[in-house]
Amino acid sequence: MDSTEFDVTVADSQATVVAPVTPAEFDFEAYEEHEAMLLETCRAFQEAPSGVLVHRRMRVREVFSYGCRDMRRSLEFQLGALTQSLGFQMDIPNFLEPWYGIGTVASAYGFNYEWYEGQAPAGRTLFRTVEEALRSKPMPVRETAIGRHTLLMIEYFLEETGGRLPMSLTDVQSPFNVACHVVDLNALFMEVIMNPGAVKELLDRIAELMVEWTDDQLERMRGQVVWPGHGFASSRPFKGMGMSDDNSLMIFPDHYFAVAEEADARAGAPFGGLVFHSCGNWTNRVDMVKQLEGLRAVDGAFSKATDPAPNSPERFAEAFAGTGITVNARIVGEPRTVEDIVKRLWRPDMKLAVVTYCRTPSKQQEAYERVHGVCG
Repeated sequence: MDSTEFDVTVADSQATVVAPVTPAEFDFEAYEEHEAMLLETCRAFQEAPSGVLVHRRMRVREVFSYGCRDMRRSLEFQLGALTQSLGFQMDIPNFLEPWYGIGTVASAYGFNYEWYEGQAPAGRTLFRTVEEALRSKPMPVRETAIGRHTLLMIEYFLEETGGRLPMSLTDVQSPFNVACHVVDLNALFMEVIMNPGAVKELLDRIAELMVEWTDDQLERMRGQVVWPGHGFASSRPFKGMGMSDDNSLMIFPDHYFAVAEEADARAGAPFGGLVFHSCGNWTNRVDMVKQLEGLRAVDGAFSKATDPAPNSPERFAEAFAGTGITVNARIVGEPRTVEDIVKRLWRPDMKLAVVTYCRTPSKQQEAYERVHGVCG
């Protein structure tokens, strides 16, 4: 039974346990048929001013932590997830992601991963001040250790699957989030106030690295890529680059706009705009995020079982109804919980992607029907 509260005994409330499947065992034709059947629905949603879709996210526990760098096991676990997803009713298909892990773009400045048994990679910031970072000459991400590894994983995934399956870019952080891996957090937050011009220059440089790195991945992925990617409900017809921007909540909106808005827009513009994500409750930043140039969609948690500090459905409905900006709503919980939250979140003139984590196909079917029943 799914709890209505956050379960502190589990490592990942949004994870799904799956059995790995090798490429030789995977039913490519079945998944291609499944994706093709849903693509028209996704395409129509992308072009429409309003509507609702349901996505059952298959977030693999092992791949989201210690297993992210083992390309063979990562692919097998993710193929297992795609196989399992075929039994769940949804409107947006799942996808592969070669590399999981933040810090990829920060590696251009020398950020290195530290691996501990059974855990996701960690790392340490490199510079004590923004000025130190600006004096450093970053290398292209593709030339870093993790950049080379990621490109190898992309090529491995494509070779093993014949390029037949949808695939996401790596976990893309916002320029500001990347800077938090480059410069000591205390110093960075202080310099946002004391030296905003220098912070803005650093974020602009990071945005350029992000665009270059995204182009490097797209050269290999070509038509397989889904948008916004990573933690979002994603599909080939969708637009906009997903950006995790959790640390934006640590500074005032005026300061964020002064240092980060242009870098966000620059990083997202070549790819159809930007898509904003933050963990936790960012309800009081809705007005700030809504003003970001080129904003295509936003992501948030809306049940306590998803995040101990969920967002306000009513506030998001008020802010994004009638804007054409999609709300990607993650809701861990029973079908009744999903329905109750969607009732508070839905408005007839909004675009809503409801992301569920129901444990069984029957529960998913019930949640699916309840969501579409509420939204008509």
